[in-house]
Amino acid sequence: MNQLKIRNIDHLGIIAGIVDQIGLVEIVNAEIGENSQEKISAGIVVKAMILNGLGFVSAPLYLFSKFFEGKAIEHLLGEGIKAKDLNDDKLGRVLDKLYKVGLTQLFIKIALAAVKIFGVKMDNLHLDSSSLSVEGEYLEKGGVEEGRLKITHGYSRDKRPDLKQFMIDLICTGDGDIPLYFRVGDGNESDQKVFAQIIQEYQKGWQIEALFVADAALYSEENIQVLGETSWLSRVPSTLKEALSLKQELNEAAFKDSEREGYRLAPVCSWYAGIPQRWLVVESAERKKAALKKLDKKIENAFQNAEKELEKFKKINFACEADVLLTAERWNKELPFHRLTDLAVVAHPYFNRSGRPKKGAVPDGYHYRLSAQLELQREKVDLARLQAGRFILATNVLEPKTLTDEQILSEYKAQQSTERGFRFLKDPLFFASSIFLKTPRRIAALAMVMALSLLVYTLAQRTLRQSLAQQGLTVPNQLGKPTSTPTMRWIFQCFQSIYSVYLDGIHQISNLTPEHQHILSFLGSSCQKYYLLC
Repeated sequence: MNQLKIRNIDHLGIIAGIVDQIGLVEIVNAEIGENSQEKISAGIVVKAMILNGLGFVSAPLYLFSKFFEGKAIEHLLGEGIKAKDLNDDKLGRVLDKLYKVGLTQLFIKIALAAVKIFGVKMDNLHLDSSSLSVEGEYLEKGGVEEGRLKITHGYSRDKRPDLKQFMIDLICTGDGDIPLYFRVGDGNESDQKVFAQIIQEYQKGWQIEALFVADAALYSEENIQVLGETSWLSRVPSTLKEALSLKQELNEAAFKDSEREGYRLAPVCSWYAGIPQRWLVVESAERKKAALKKLDKKIENAFQNAEKELEKFKKINFACEADVLLTAERWNKELPFHRLTDLAVVAHPYFNRSGRPKKGAVPDGYHYRLSAQLELQREKVDLARLQAGRFILATNVLEPKTLTDEQILSEYKAQQSTERGFRFLKDPLFFASSIFLKTPRRIAALAMVMALSLLVYTLAQRTLRQSLAQQGLTVPNQLGKPTSTPTMRWIFQCFQSIYSVYLDGIHQISNLTPEHQHILSFLGSSCQKYYLLC
């Protein structure tokens, strides 16, 4: 009988090809070292974890070897490698080794190799952080100073304050959202305390001149002084007194329409913290509409709450008129949008004797109560409406020819590159949701592998989009319409049900259509070889 062996390859050949093109396996093996007695090197295990992570199936990590059953594992990872070789013990040992050599340093070496090979531009870099929640209990002792990740409760971006967490810091390039820096931090770590340090360390390690873009967590008096001459761009915290005053007091004539539809810009000079810088007040029409709607609801709720408090206030007995007026004055200052009007003090007699007092009886004394009405403070509401939809961006790049007002807005909007990265890592189909390993070190190492998966994914997407743009070509999107900016998630879906077939020792790829070949033609020989196209 003919010998027939069929295995799934699907989109995994694309992932394996990008991993090979980076030289990731070789870099990992060079850092960790190879043991001639081991059947599978650490680099191959990391490659296997990336294939698992980007497999986009709900395969928990403890079923790691199960993921490769039915897959063309020898074709993807190497001759003689079996699914059973990728067991939990092997996975755990490799994660321990990754942690030992230094996760951030290893990631940067791999990212640096990718930058050189793929020609990624590093002019504008975006820094952000997010939290990843974990199931289970973890010891809170340790911490960064002892070289251990501290998994604990903190401010949860996942809206899961009941779970312990750890932090991930990413720096991504504006050119294709490629992650170039990765770091794990304690679950209760403050962005404001580490962002400036991260930028300094990163710049020192890479020896590059770039514009670093971050959210308001970067902007503090201490941080911008520490950064010195490093070029930065950040949103100014709305709680800053100078920012609040500027948004409220800036004249309408100072604004000009932006090239970006729905935005107005007003440049202003600033010397905050003794650092000369440019502030750009930005007004977003869409944001203003949402903010005004939220403001109206806030005013309505404030009025209802104030009415309830006023009714309680009116029933309180005070010993003298002065106490009533003093308390009313203090409460008046706390009201966000209203004030007390028709304010008066009403004397209420009291009798120490029990029973109903006789007609004409002289009271033993008087209690004093407040009588007042609530009135909307139009001037406060007008100020709040004026600053609605406005936010302030700041940069120490003083020369507009180097960085225009339009570019300031565009670069800040591009901050979504890191946010997209975090959404990717937290996708339920990605194995981030299966973080349940028993030691913080292994969790940290797994997080680094997740970041490597993001690196591979974004490099593949950037390569495809860049090739399509250069040649003026397209591929069909989910609706069958032509697009030059497809997502790799959609491309991966297009490659489902592609098989590696061995028939009498002859290797073939089954179900590979002209459309698949068209897509692979833009991804290079490293990906094409897994589909036997070169």
